Amino acid sequence: MLWPAVILIALLIPLTAIVLDSPVVRAWVERRTGAGAAGSTPALDELAKKVAYLEADVDTMTKQVAQLQEEHQFMQRLLEDPTKRQSPSKGSSGTSGG
Repeated sequence: MLWPAVILIALLIPLTAIVLDSPVVRAWVERRTGAGAAGSTPALDELAKKVAYLEADVDTMTKQVAQLQEEHQFMQRLLEDPTKRQSPSKGSSGTSGG
């Protein structure tokens, strides 16, 4: 009577290992423990797309702000010294008129 129980246990050990090592059981355990949250899900994929879109927008805005700063500096230089802006035009009109 003891030997059939030992044989049954001996056969159940590899069978249990095979079942517990299956992908279905692994996924179930990951979901239960919360480790599956690190995997790829549709919600995370959607968030990743949104983040990529926002990063592209931020890059575009950064370039536009840099361009606006350059234009502002150019305008400031023109407004600070109007004589430099007018002196070449007076010199060129004086030589062509004479």
